[in-house]
Amino acid sequence: MIATYPFSAVVGLDDLKLALVLNAVSPRVGGVLVRGEKGTAKSTIVRALAAQLPSVDVVAGCRFACDPAAPDPDCPDGPHDPGEQRHRRPASLVELPVGASEDRLVGSLDVERALTEGVKAFEPGLLASAHRGVLYVDEVNLLHDHLVDLLLDAAALGTCYVEREGVSVRHAARFLLVGTMNPEEGELRPQLLDRFGLTVQVKASRNPDERAEVVRRRMAYDASPEEFVARWTVQESALGERILRARALLSGGVVLPDARLLQIAAVCAGFEVDGLRADLVTANAAMAHAAWQGRDRVTEEDVRVAARLSLPHRRRRDPFDAPGLDEDLLEELLDRHRGDDDPDGPPDTPPDGPGSQPDQGEAGPTPDPGHNSQPDQGDPGHNSQLDQGDSQPDRRGAGDQGEGGDDSPGRDEAGGGVVAVAGVAAPYRVPVLKVPGLGAGASGRRSRARTPRGRATGARVPHGKVKDLHLPATLLAAAPYQKERGRSGPGLLLRGGDLREVVREGRESNLVLFVVDASGSMAARRRMTAVKTAVLSLLLDAYQRRDKVGLVTFRGRGAEVALPPTSSVEAGAARLRSLPTGGRTPLAEGLARAAEVLRVERMRDPDRRPLVVVVTDGRATAGGDVDAAAGLLKGVACVVVDCESGPVRLGLAVRLAARLAAEVVTLDDLGTVVREHRKAS
Repeated sequence: MIATYPFSAVVGLDDLKLALVLNAVSPRVGGVLVRGEKGTAKSTIVRALAAQLPSVDVVAGCRFACDPAAPDPDCPDGPHDPGEQRHRRPASLVELPVGASEDRLVGSLDVERALTEGVKAFEPGLLASAHRGVLYVDEVNLLHDHLVDLLLDAAALGTCYVEREGVSVRHAARFLLVGTMNPEEGELRPQLLDRFGLTVQVKASRNPDERAEVVRRRMAYDASPEEFVARWTVQESALGERILRARALLSGGVVLPDARLLQIAAVCAGFEVDGLRADLVTANAAMAHAAWQGRDRVTEEDVRVAARLSLPHRRRRDPFDAPGLDEDLLEELLDRHRGDDDPDGPPDTPPDGPGSQPDQGEAGPTPDPGHNSQPDQGDPGHNSQLDQGDSQPDRRGAGDQGEGGDDSPGRDEAGGGVVAVAGVAAPYRVPVLKVPGLGAGASGRRSRARTPRGRATGARVPHGKVKDLHLPATLLAAAPYQKERGRSGPGLLLRGGDLREVVREGRESNLVLFVVDASGSMAARRRMTAVKTAVLSLLLDAYQRRDKVGLVTFRGRGAEVALPPTSSVEAGAARLRSLPTGGRTPLAEGLARAAEVLRVERMRDPDRRPLVVVVTDGRATAGGDVDAAAGLLKGVACVVVDCESGPVRLGLAVRLAARLAAEVVTLDDLGTVVREHRKAS
């Protein structure tokens, strides 16, 4: 078995180290969500944390890691007597794969043995293995919705419930939840986001010396893992001892003065976070930080550090907002509610001793994760992906402005027309656009599909192990054969071939591919702001329905894929905001490029059905044959958003819709829902 990369050997990432250490000191903090770009050692440092967690005593032979001092009374392997044999083992690190099944997560009943042998046999899942340890979910934002629901229940109750056709099993499932994600691949559901106690944004260092040290250490580890780990034994031991001392100090009683508690409440209220979980998490994190620093009393610095870690992901008011914290507001709230009896002086320095500043020797320095670490969250007003359009090179020249004053034209290098970057207004609710028929794609909230969850619509012979037994159908299948099987008692005689599983119908997520006309005809009529706002509203709808999205634009001489299919609607919104317009209208090229994107995506994800949304006024002033290009999308569900306006309309978008066999929706139709909602309210 290859040795785990040492926690102390990770270069930089002070904020992430601190967040993980605080959870190691106090599981009450509630876990960590690690957000960041790929290749930033997110998974490496999380796996290294497990080796630093104190070992646990478990009841010998118990598959659910019951604590001998307080065994779970509902443990399926129990009840356990107080004098049962125990053994000590390292805290578990359980990894939940993105593609795991529900049975793999919560456990499963052996239905065949239950029906044919009358045996209540239960096979524990990953939640049982993670009890009193760490549950690590890499790419947590890509986890299927039904698994997210199960995680929410277990995280909220500390108990895993398994229900199978009248048989109920439950067991304790209290774990440290650690998730990593790349925001470019999509955001988390708000309910799950709130379950993470702390969040940290990580990014690769831009310092050449630090980057070189990362590569140097990694190459040394890959060449000889055992030798590399041995070089860091002293630092790892010191870190483990410091965690144990902090745990002991915390359990002995770290005082949270009333002035600090009021400060925490004022900060959470000032940032307008929902509910009171933020207050509890911040208080627990502040106490853990005080213990980590060797103090028995929470100071303002502890509150400051805790707030920077616990609040950024809770202040999101819009799905497209990037997590962040206004540092000036935080300091203002702390100053305003410091209290007259505040005994705090300057922040205490970390105590001397093993673990406070480990000696790195020849390997180079590793910053102490507990020393005045401040999450690099940035100003939310500047980090939001929706504002990336403002950072584009200024290409505006003299000329008339479009709607909203944002459409200043310049020269269009691609098509000889003008280039404009229109503004975007606030998104609004839009009608639900669906793919007709019955699909079988990933669970979502848009089109009808056969899914693992949903209402039962029938039964079928199972392929492999039964996962969702249809009991009436099973009994009906067995009933005609009872006489020839020699039934003489009151019960039915069942065989494996009698088993039937439920066929369920729910909703699936789709690939929503936007094909947006960015030509001069759109900008000339000053409609681009309305068009972008409409597409942004459709993007918001796609986010809420768990869809993948893609963006194809056409203008000038051709079409381009502005955003390949992705689960990150935030990336789509950013590309939309910075989308330039101008030039001729190569409509055929836009349709052909959309067909090519769908062809490639169909090979990657064949079960996900596409929905093509063409946003155009229907003009085609350049490019190839529109009829031939429309034929490439034959059989694909399409919607045409007609952008024509004014008293005289040519109906070109309606003709395009007829070629595509598509539904036609006008910009006014998209805004009808929000107008009706405002009238009703």
